[in-house]
Amino acid sequence: MSSRRLRAFKRWMISQGIEWSNDTLQFIDTPEEGISVKALWDLKEGDLIAKIPKTACLTIKTSGAQDLIESTGLDGYLGLSVALMYEKSLGGDSPWAGYLQVLPDCECLPLVWSLDEVELLLRGTELHKIVKEDKALIYEDWKESILPLLDSLPSNIDPKNFSVEQYFAVKSLIASRSFEIDDYHGFGMVPLADLFNHKTGAEDVHFTTTSSHSESDDDSDNCDAIDLDANIGNNEPSSELECSSVTGDDPSVLEMIMVKDVKAGVEVFNTYGLLGNAALLHRYGFSRARLSLWRRLEYGGCDSQNAEYFEISSNGEPQIELLILLYIILLPEDTYHKLDLAVFAENNHKGSIGTILSEKWNITWDKSSEIRADLLLTESVCNALLWLADKRESLYGSSSITDDIEDLGKCCAKERKLYHSLMLRLSERKILEKLRTYAAVGAHSRCSLKSIQREPKRKRSKRS
Repeated sequence: MSSRRLRAFKRWMISQGIEWSNDTLQFIDTPEEGISVKALWDLKEGDLIAKIPKTACLTIKTSGAQDLIESTGLDGYLGLSVALMYEKSLGGDSPWAGYLQVLPDCECLPLVWSLDEVELLLRGTELHKIVKEDKALIYEDWKESILPLLDSLPSNIDPKNFSVEQYFAVKSLIASRSFEIDDYHGFGMVPLADLFNHKTGAEDVHFTTTSSHSESDDDSDNCDAIDLDANIGNNEPSSELECSSVTGDDPSVLEMIMVKDVKAGVEVFNTYGLLGNAALLHRYGFSRARLSLWRRLEYGGCDSQNAEYFEISSNGEPQIELLILLYIILLPEDTYHKLDLAVFAENNHKGSIGTILSEKWNITWDKSSEIRADLLLTESVCNALLWLADKRESLYGSSSITDDIEDLGKCCAKERKLYHSLMLRLSERKILEKLRTYAAVGAHSRCSLKSIQREPKRKRSKRS
């Protein structure tokens, strides 16, 4: 279970002042799955399981390439990419050599797939166009920002370590493993924290920043003693470690704390940020006038790289902004003009839509209230949602969702690219199915409401 590279990594962590409980956490290294972390005994919410000095994190500020990076004005992910390429190029001479040797050369992300693989495996998915655009943008970043650096590299650095292939490789590592540390360091690679596998929205542990004390080593009132054992191979119960100060310009540490209970023998997951739902519905040719009215009401979709889109939640519910837009677009002409005049008269107040809805459904409306989604689900809006779902579904080509399920069942575990692309297709198509269900249920509910409204009131018989 504990490979040679894991033993070397543990020795490196000790040398860097990283503290963890060797009796609590089990590091597992397998050829198929790589490194994962399991609980050796029951972990409870609030348990402190590790402390990581920020000086042990690989950032622009801690890298040996800091001067080179800052002299050229690079920062953010670009600067971190240079820092990571620089340290990797030093090999065993890098202060992070013990950490870097547990990282893969690159992550199996679409970012590093060939264009042929992107075309074959991602056609029809939201990632198809995005990945192609991203690959082109990243190449431009390399040509404009990294290529000019090659002439400024120290003599002991091989320029081949800063090639476009290496740039894509480190970008894949940063995209899947980096964390935002603080305002000073920005984003960086956090040893130990990135050994925990990612699970979106279901983290077991996360880290927080706490300041170490630098006033005095003998100030016992300021000492945060923790029950951690950093001695490799020690099977005795964890002993109390002495509180020590982290010296330097940034004396802070990161604490890894359990945010939920985890039973012994179960894998412990971290999260590298909540990943948003796929952007399923993109710019369709809607009426400009009605779109303009929607914008005057200060509504808008999501925005990414100058593209506006709407999100569908995992349960199939569309953004309220999309429902309002469809509702406005599909209003009868006379009702639309009435809304247009009301918006103008009330200085673009969103309550104008509420007024229209209250009249339509014969309900009392408070202009300060939020728009209710169920009131927007007219028959035409529901039909539009179904059309959008079918339009989006057509991008997957002739194969059905059943075909994708069968292909996934036949997929070998080692075919990671095919496996993950099929998982992406299936997750998107299942969301589209739920969107159809949402629209169908909404249409049925509206029909029921109409029938209730049209039902004549019965006269109450008088008692004799």
